[in-house]
Amino acid sequence: MLVFCILTFSCLYFYFIGYRFYGGLLDKDVIQPDDSKAPPAIEQNDGVDYVPSKPLVLFGHNFASIAGAGPVIGPIVAMHHFGWAVTICWILLGNVFIGAVHDYVTLMVSVRNRGSSIADIAEGSMGMHAKTVFSAFLLLAMLLVIAVFGVVAAKTLIAQPQTVFPTFAIIPISIVMGWAIYKKSANLTVASIIAVLCLLLSIYVGFKYPIELPPEILGLSSFKIWFVVLLAYAAIASVTPVQVLLQPRDYLSTYILFGSMSLGIIGLLWVRPELNTPAFLGGYSEGQGPVWPMLFVLVACGAVSGFHSLVAGGTTSKQLAKESEGRFISYGGMLTEGVVAIVTVLLVGSGLYWVAPAGGVVDMQTLGFRETLKSGGWILAFGNGYGNVVSQMLPILGFSISSMIAVLALNTFVLTTLDSGVRITRFITQESIGKKLPFLYDKYLATGIVIFLAYLIGATDGWQKIWPIFGATNQLIAAVALFVISSYLIGIRKPAKYTLYPAVFMIVTTIGALAWQGFKFLSSPQPNYFLGVTSLILIGLAVFVGIEGWRSIRTNRVENLQTSPSKA
Repeated sequence: MLVFCILTFSCLYFYFIGYRFYGGLLDKDVIQPDDSKAPPAIEQNDGVDYVPSKPLVLFGHNFASIAGAGPVIGPIVAMHHFGWAVTICWILLGNVFIGAVHDYVTLMVSVRNRGSSIADIAEGSMGMHAKTVFSAFLLLAMLLVIAVFGVVAAKTLIAQPQTVFPTFAIIPISIVMGWAIYKKSANLTVASIIAVLCLLLSIYVGFKYPIELPPEILGLSSFKIWFVVLLAYAAIASVTPVQVLLQPRDYLSTYILFGSMSLGIIGLLWVRPELNTPAFLGGYSEGQGPVWPMLFVLVACGAVSGFHSLVAGGTTSKQLAKESEGRFISYGGMLTEGVVAIVTVLLVGSGLYWVAPAGGVVDMQTLGFRETLKSGGWILAFGNGYGNVVSQMLPILGFSISSMIAVLALNTFVLTTLDSGVRITRFITQESIGKKLPFLYDKYLATGIVIFLAYLIGATDGWQKIWPIFGATNQLIAAVALFVISSYLIGIRKPAKYTLYPAVFMIVTTIGALAWQGFKFLSSPQPNYFLGVTSLILIGLAVFVGIEGWRSIRTNRVENLQTSPSKA
C-alpha cells in the first residue's frame, strides 16, 4: 500500500503541481511563448545540426539525452547512505522547483539567442571572463562525462552479452525510420509501431544469441575493444545530420525506457511489495558525510543536473520547431525523469532486501541491497531489484530476462547521452576556442580531438581520479547556468526569482559539498592531495561565479532603474 501511495502521489504531483501549475507560471511570467517568431531550427536550418523536429521526436531526443544513467545511479547511492524517504523528498522538490525550471528556461533563452550555448550566453550576461572560465570548466566536465559513460556502456556489454545485439540493432532501425519519416513522409504512428516491433525482435535475438568477446583479441582486452567501438560510434553519430540518426534513435530509445518503466510500474502495482530498505538512516553517513549538502549532489539527474543545460542549449534548442512546444519537451521531459527516479527508488527499495528475511529463503548475494552494490555496483542493484519485482508479476519472463530488460534500457540511454555529449562538446570547443584556432570549425577535426581526449581519460582509468567529485562539479554547472539565466532575465526585464533563488541554493550547496569533500580528502590518514586541491580550486570557481553573477545582476538592476519606461 505504501508503494502504491508514493507512486500515485508522485505522478499526480509532477503533473498538476509541476507541469500545470508551476510550468504554467513560468510560461505566463517569464517565457511567454510566441509561435510567430521563427526559432533557430527554421531560421538557421543547415540540414545537419539546425533541423526542425516533430514534438514527440524531439521530446524523445531531449529526454534520452538528459536521462542517461543519472536518474538510476544517484537515487540508488543516496538511498544506500541516507534512506529512501529523504531521497524521494529531494527528487520531488528539486525536480519541480529547480531542475525543470533550469531545463526549460535554459532551453528558451538559447532559442531566443539563435541556439547559443549557455557559455555563449554567459558572455553576454556576465562578461568575457565568466565565459572563458565557464567554457574551460564545461569542456573538462564534458570530456569526463563522455569517458565515463563510454566505460559504463563497455562494461555493461561485457557483463550482459545478451544486450549487445539489441544495443546496436537500434542504430539501423532508427536510420530506416528516419528515412521513412523525413524522406518518404511516412505516418509517424505506423513507422513507430513497425520500429518498436523490430526492437522487440532484436531483444529476443539478443537473448537467444548473446555476443561475448574473448578476454583478449590481438593484445587488446574486450573492455578496450568495446570502448573503442562505442567512441567510434559516438564520433560518427555526432557529425551525422540529426534527422538521420540522432532524432529517430533517441525517439525510439524512449520506447525502450517507457516500456521497461511501465513494466516496472505495473509490477509494483501488481505485486504490491514492501519497501525493504530503511526510510531514513540518519543525518550523517560514514561513506558520504552529512545529509546536507551531500544528498543534494548525489542525486543530480532526477532532481537537478547541470548537464541538462548543455543539452538544452547544445542540441534541443537547435531542433525546436515552435516556442509553444518548449514546455512539453523540456519541462515535461525533466518531470518524466523525476518519475524514473522515483520508480527506481521503489523498484530497488522493494526488490532488494536490507536484511535477510526470516526463514533464509532469499539469496542475499543476488537480492541483498548492500551485497549487490558491493559485488556489482548500481547496475547490478538496479537490474536485480527490477528483475525480482517484474518476475513475480510475470513468472513466464523469469528473473534473468526481467533483469536483462532493465540493463538494456539503462545501456540504451547511456549510449544516447554518449553521442549527444560528443556533439555538445564539439559545439563548446568551436564556440570557445574556434575564434583563436579557426581550424577547429572543421567539425570532423574538432570531433576527432574530443574523442581522442575522452579515450585517454577512459582507457587509462584517469577518470577514476576525478570522478569522486563529479557530482559536485555537475551541480556547480547547474548553479552557474541558473546565475547566467538570472542575469539575462533581469537584463531583459523579466522576473528572475524563479531562477535566482535556486541559483543561490545550488551555489551554497555546491560550495558546502566541495568543502566537505576537500576536508575529507586532505585530512584522511592517506591524504589524496590531487582531489583535495581540485576541490579547493572548484570552490574558488564557485565563489568567482557567485561574485560575477551577483555583480552582473546588480548592474542590470541599476540600469533598469535608470531606464525610464518610455525608453524600455
